[in-house]
Amino acid sequence: MELKDLIEAARSVVPFTGAGISTECGIPDFRSPGGIWTKMRPIPFDEFLASQEMRDEAWRRRFAMEDHFGDAKPGRGHLALASLYRAGKVPGVVTQNIDNLHQASGIAADHVVELHGNSTYAACLDCAARYELPWVKQQFAAAGDRAPDCPACGGHIKSATVSFGQAMPERAMRRAEELTLGCDLFLTVGSSLVVWPAAGFPLMAKRNGARLVIINREPTDFDEIADLVVREDIGTVLAPLIAH
Repeated sequence: MELKDLIEAARSVVPFTGAGISTECGIPDFRSPGGIWTKMRPIPFDEFLASQEMRDEAWRRRFAMEDHFGDAKPGRGHLALASLYRAGKVPGVVTQNIDNLHQASGIAADHVVELHGNSTYAACLDCAARYELPWVKQQFAAAGDRAPDCPACGGHIKSATVSFGQAMPERAMRRAEELTLGCDLFLTVGSSLVVWPAAGFPLMAKRNGARLVIINREPTDFDEIADLVVREDIGTVLAPLIAH
C-alpha cells in the first residue's frame, strides 16, 4: 500500500519526527557521519550542573548554533504535516527535535509534543522561570562569556532542552503516549529510532494495532515490523501532501 493510501484510510495519523525532517532546512542532524556529535561531545546534564565552565561552554555552543541555524524555516516535510493537521487528520505531532519548526509551520504549540525540549528559549532549572535568548545572550556577553544565573532565585539557566542524563519531561511523555495509543497510523519521519525512551513509541503504536510507516534515509531497527518503509528524501516523499 502506498503512503497516500495509508493516510487517506487512517482516522488519526500521529507523526513522530526526528532530525531528518529538518536537514533540508539547514539544520544538520546529530548522529550521522559528519553530524554535530561527531565533532563535539555533548555536555551531560550532571556536568552542566557541576561546572561553571561547562555552563559557559553550553551557552557558547548554543549561540554559535543560533548564528548558523537561527534563520531556519520549515521545510517541505513540516509543511506537509501541517497540512494534514489543518485537514483534521493529525491531532498532534510528537517530536524529538528542539528547533520549533513544527510550530513555525502552523501547528499549534499545544499540539506539538516536544520529548527533548525546545532550544529557542531558556528556563531556570530551579524555579522554572522562562528567559528569552536575546536576554541570556546580553547577560552572557556583559559578564565576559559567563553563563548567567536566575535573577529571581539564583538557579542555573539552561536552554529548555533535555540533555543527556536529564529526566524526560513527564507531561510530554504522557501526552505522547496518549496520542500514540489513540492513532491508527503512526508515521515515523526522519528518526534513527535509537534514542530511548522516545524510540519506544513506534513499537507501542504497532502493538496497539496501528499501522506503522517509517520514512528515513538510513535503515532502522524497526523496519522489519513496519507496514511501509520509505528510504528516500523526506521532503520529496512528503511534498505531495502539502495542500495548496
